Amino acid sequence: MRFTRQVLLLQIGVVVLVVGLGVALISWLLRTTLTEQYGERALAIAKSVATEPVVIAGAAARKPTPELQQRVEAETQTDDALLFVVITDDHGIRLAHPTLSEIGKRVSTPWEEVIAGNDVVSEFNAGTLGPSVRSKTPIKQGSRVVGEVSVGYRIGELTGDFNRLFVLTVVFGGGALLIGAGASALLNRRLRRVTHGLEPHELTELLYEHEAVLHGIGEGVLAVDAEHRVTVRNDEAERLLDIPLPVGTPLEDLDLSPRVHKAVAEGRPVDNLLAVAGNRVLVINSRAVQRDERSLGTVLTFRDRTDLDTLTRELDGIRSLSDGLRAQRHEFANRLHTLSGLLQLGHHTEAEEYLQTLTESTASRAEPLDDRVTDPYLQALLVAKTEQAQEKGMELRLADDAWVPASVTDPIAAGTVIGNLVDNALHAARMGPRRPAWVEVGLLADGAALHVSVVDSGPGIDETLRDKLFDEGVSTKLSPGHGLGLALARQAARARDGDVWLADPGGATTGALFVAKLPGLLDRPEETDA
Repeated sequence: MRFTRQVLLLQIGVVVLVVGLGVALISWLLRTTLTEQYGERALAIAKSVATEPVVIAGAAARKPTPELQQRVEAETQTDDALLFVVITDDHGIRLAHPTLSEIGKRVSTPWEEVIAGNDVVSEFNAGTLGPSVRSKTPIKQGSRVVGEVSVGYRIGELTGDFNRLFVLTVVFGGGALLIGAGASALLNRRLRRVTHGLEPHELTELLYEHEAVLHGIGEGVLAVDAEHRVTVRNDEAERLLDIPLPVGTPLEDLDLSPRVHKAVAEGRPVDNLLAVAGNRVLVINSRAVQRDERSLGTVLTFRDRTDLDTLTRELDGIRSLSDGLRAQRHEFANRLHTLSGLLQLGHHTEAEEYLQTLTESTASRAEPLDDRVTDPYLQALLVAKTEQAQEKGMELRLADDAWVPASVTDPIAAGTVIGNLVDNALHAARMGPRRPAWVEVGLLADGAALHVSVVDSGPGIDETLRDKLFDEGVSTKLSPGHGLGLALARQAARARDGDVWLADPGGATTGALFVAKLPGLLDRPEETDA
């Protein structure tokens, strides 16, 4: 039997039991109340008869008289429901009775308590005149009890009144039963609709499967309802986003990427959207969920692409260095061919001058970098970017006041910040109108902190982009897939309690100037020389 049917039958059973107990209790109360009412009526009549002088005199004389009998018959004739009025002496001998043959005999019910001076109201199922509700009261002559008056009503009259009231009670009880059963049926229907017809064991299995799937996958899951409140999330989502995600919290109150808020607000499917969360680069997919044309909310999944992005940046650096080395190889090969030709033609003097010129130019280009920047990671990065700039017909130079006499403790953070700033500057210089195009990099050690400045010959930053330049997806490049470089650079700097900012948007002579501060990046704090 289905659980909903069991619940329905149980509810109907409870309603039947409650209504049955209620009817039984009301019936008992009705019976008791009617008995008391008829007893009080009988007692009132008995007291009225017991105080009449003829009754008192007849009871005191202990002899049946026509006056007593007339008084009894007159009382019974005035009330059809009255069964009897009986007068006895102080020994329980009948002096007046509706049945004349019973006169002179002792009463069949207890009389001693009444002779003791007490009123008695009781129900008897046996007697000379049948079942009755009767009341007895003493007949007093002065302070002495000389007899009793017993008045009784037929049980049939009591039963008739009770039956009428009982029928009304049953009708109301039946109505209550129908209302209760109807309410139970409606509740059962509501339960089926809310649970979509699923049984409790099926709901339990769904819960177990939900927990297993939600916390067993390697992706972060975040679900919000139609009002954009958090309804479901797993531990992986909190780990990747690096913030707590309390259930019921409005999404706009959470410190999430603007791309996440935009994806939820638009409600359209989003595939492989890149966003930055802390030091991580996340791939986001978003799906709006509907059932029966009703919007249930949005489900977002997160995948960590930080390691892949780090490897990609390292590969780009290696590729840039490889391209630079390849360019140098071609350049050196050309110079060797030239030198070989001079020697073969016998121009020894020209060959010596050419070799001397090559030596001086190489030394003049390499010596400043080696003297001012001693860290091998920074040197390799600058050499790679220099060769990359030369391949594109641009110049990348180190600022005159550059000075880094210490080693870098976090090459990845340095590469992320400096590499992204230089890449953006090279792109801006190449796309700008000024020729020759150039980029200037400033590196300055300040204790354990490294200060970075990058300026280019490009056109500068458009005024419409300055306020949102560091937002994800904002880029001056036309091709898709860009807009994360500055966001990543700022995130990497802020992870070390530093920052990256736009110091000068550019003007008539130079392009944009970006400045970065990276505290704790150098392992040997030294005061910079003036």
